[in-house]
Amino acid sequence: MLRALAVIVAEEHLRSRFLALTGYTPHDLVARAGRPDLRHAVADFLAGHEPDLRFVAARLGLEPRRLCAPC
Repeated sequence: MLRALAVIVAEEHLRSRFLALTGYTPHDLVARAGRPDLRHAVADFLAGHEPDLRFVAARLGLEPRRLCAPC
């Protein structure tokens, strides 16, 4: 999920939505990277909107179902 988070953070439209929906701040993303709560937030974010899931999966060269396996 860290690679997925990196894609989310790199794309303004995804980053803005992720921060708005989760309540995390940019500082939180750095401080909590790798922690279970942030991994779950990323998985929930991707599972909640298929276009975002497909976009991130494509950027990572993965099938969407592989990226969202823990979802």
